[in-house]
Amino acid sequence: MRHAASLAPPLVLTVEEQQAKVLVAARPLTPETVPIVRAAGRTLAAAVRARVDVPLFDNSAMDGYAVIFSDVGAATAERPAELRVIADLPAGSAEEPELRPGLAARIMTGAPVPRTANTVVPFEHTRDGLQAWDAAAVVTTAPLREGAHIRRRGEELRAGAVVARAGTVLGPLQLTAIAATGVDTVQVHRRPRVAVISTGTELAAPGADLDRGQIPESNSVLLASMCAEAGADVISVDTVADEDAAFTSLLDRALHAGHADVVVTSGGVSAGAHEVVKNVLRDRVEFTAVAMQPGRPQAFGRIDDALIFGLPGNPASVAASFEAFVRPALLRLQGREPAQRPTIRLATTAGWRSPAGRLQYVPVALDRSDPAAWSVSPAAADGSSGSHLAAGLARADAYAVVPADVSAVAAGDLVDVMLLS
Repeated sequence: MRHAASLAPPLVLTVEEQQAKVLVAARPLTPETVPIVRAAGRTLAAAVRARVDVPLFDNSAMDGYAVIFSDVGAATAERPAELRVIADLPAGSAEEPELRPGLAARIMTGAPVPRTANTVVPFEHTRDGLQAWDAAAVVTTAPLREGAHIRRRGEELRAGAVVARAGTVLGPLQLTAIAATGVDTVQVHRRPRVAVISTGTELAAPGADLDRGQIPESNSVLLASMCAEAGADVISVDTVADEDAAFTSLLDRALHAGHADVVVTSGGVSAGAHEVVKNVLRDRVEFTAVAMQPGRPQAFGRIDDALIFGLPGNPASVAASFEAFVRPALLRLQGREPAQRPTIRLATTAGWRSPAGRLQYVPVALDRSDPAAWSVSPAAADGSSGSHLAAGLARADAYAVVPADVSAVAAGDLVDVMLLS
């Protein structure tokens, strides 16, 4: 007979240990080449190098007159320099007028500067400003130096120079810089294909009439939106009852028909009698207790080429577990550094208890009304921090992250706050 006292206690991992396991398994996906018009939000798999010089040619930085510096270097309001205008050069002009002493060309911002000109005088430094192009240019303020207001070819970037490095997330500013160097396609990591499966016989679609024992299903909405926000391509979103065959069918469809890179489930990973995810996957992925609250029961592993995440069923647990484990993996799959979200130290306006030995994630609402002294308070209306809470998530825009060796937080204490937006 084996006595209970002889049984080894269940292994409990720290959040950092579970994260390390996940990140070892999450390898960047195969790169693909896409047009820059479809690259927003993607992550560069290879550095982008300029195809052309930036600027591509010497061009005017101001609306004004292209001139020879020696003609205007001594100009003042009392002793202006008067020049004959021989050309009008708008942006995009290919004209190449030849300037000699005493001549000028009216020129607009971005237009090529004639090779025989060496300075641009802004309209503001002439007597009459913008006028008919063939009227005389009367310069009343001398330029500070020869070459003033000319942007020289390649002064910002030379062809072949790196515009953006591998790992860069492509937003509007990055894509603009790439386009400005004449590049029209980029090599990026493929977006992870993610299947979301929410489990629970008690779950009913939002808006449905509820029978006794049923609750509105929300985890699939939560996970799908969080995966999309992390850059993933959500290929399927399903809800299934606690029936092994039904869950197995959805999982097989996601892995084989959907070619999912990641499957994220919610519910069915704890120690109850109807834990469908554990029933089906107990011999295929690892079920672990993690020293965190909420989110202690976790499942993680690989089936074929897909990463499998089994998260707890309560919405607050799902949200915290996603931040701790799924989001870093999705970023790594896209070739990004799986850095944690920005964290700052802020005072809390209310206190709460924290479970001993467990890293605690408490959804909090930021108070930004005083720019010099932000503060936070628990997002739940009653100020509590339990894993069962869901409605209070509507007020949350951050997490207070409480270390495992802290058992209570008091009003006024400084806490680490992980910003979500």
